[in-house]
Amino acid sequence: MKHSGKARRAAFKLIFLSLIAGFVIWALIFFGSLISTILYTIAVPALIILWLLFCVFTLYFFRDPNPRVPPGANLVLSPAHGKVDVIDTTVEPLFMGGECLRISTFLSVFDIHVQNAPVSGKIAFFKYSIGQFLNALKTESAVHNENAIFGFDASEQAGRKVGVRLIAGVLARRIVLFAQQGDEVMRGDRISLIQFGSRVDVYLPPGTKIKVKVGDRVVGGETILASFE
Repeated sequence: MKHSGKARRAAFKLIFLSLIAGFVIWALIFFGSLISTILYTIAVPALIILWLLFCVFTLYFFRDPNPRVPPGANLVLSPAHGKVDVIDTTVEPLFMGGECLRISTFLSVFDIHVQNAPVSGKIAFFKYSIGQFLNALKTESAVHNENAIFGFDASEQAGRKVGVRLIAGVLARRIVLFAQQGDEVMRGDRISLIQFGSRVDVYLPPGTKIKVKVGDRVVGGETILASFE
């Protein structure tokens, strides 16, 4: 499956950088003339323990299981792992071209942060916008925060559009893109990664049949959010 292992490589990159930082700190402690032997003896084991805890959490955060994509036609899958906290009608002018349905999913730091393609088709639109880093629990973060929007032309039903907006949160400071405009994708393919807490909005044409409700837990590339009827 496309982009398998990229999230894990991102985890190892962070671990490597943290190891370098640990060595720098250790060197400062070791060579610092004002650091006593007792403090050095205590500090080094503490730094090692903290680094090991960081490694465990980073590997856990960047876990990236292969999705079990459900069979069926005209399905829209959840691109995100998390909790649905908003289902409403909104206006998305960039790709959807006006009024549309929105399903918004909040991702905590304990959720998987790889995103998957909701439909098979072509990525016909992409736009990245810089912004703030408000708490992703707030739905207005979609307007003000750093975000990126993918626009999908579904292949199963010509003319059907699905938008996916990736929204950085108060801790998420980087959106890592795996796919780009012009790519052909299959449902469940990995398309991106948001680091450390975020929100993902899905935009659907009016009349699309919603299959989830507020409060539902969803799994990226597996849970059916909606269907075209």
